Amino acid sequence: MKNYTITVNGNVYDVTVEETGAGSAPAAPRAAAPKAAPKTAAPAKPAAGAGAGSIQVKAGAAGKVFKIEASVGQSVKKGDTVVIIEAMKMEIPVVAPEDGTVASIDAAVGDAIESGAVLATLN
Repeated sequence: MKNYTITVNGNVYDVTVEETGAGSAPAAPRAAAPKAAPKTAAPAKPAAGAGAGSIQVKAGAAGKVFKIEASVGQSVKKGDTVVIIEAMKMEIPVVAPEDGTVASIDAAVGDAIESGAVLATLN
């Protein structure tokens, strides 16, 4: 038996793999319950709807936050770029869905984000 520690998407797993002799069917790895991933020093992000604006600015694709174009308190018009994400070597602007004032920025440069993630809110 060999023990390994594997990290997948920030989740840490302890895995035990049984070695088998020639001609035996290989045993399936048994994964232990995931441990808490180590905490990284990331800025606290307000939850959407918890004092944030009522208009959500959502990512249209999964990727990484490349640049924050707007700041809290800034007035934006419909179609103005709020955040730029990078996906597959392309820079994709995430724009304000309507006129408003930026109430919160809920992502930081370098954050990995999923499609539909709330990146900012507007009032």
